Amino acid sequence: GMRWLIESARKRNGRSMSDKLAAELMDASNGLGSAVKRREDTHRMAEANKAFSHFKW
Repeated sequence: GMRWLIESARKRNGRSMSDKLAAELMDASNGLGSAVKRREDTHRMAEANKAFSHFKW
């Protein structure tokens, strides 16, 4: 989670890293931002693959 926040903050356009990280944290607290989107995508993939977890390859 923290890694996603920091990576998303680094990709933002802004003045300093502290400003970008603060903006990303604010977006995350409001349910917005790329870190939240990445979390939702990861959870969606896990839910989709749950049906295949009982197979032994």
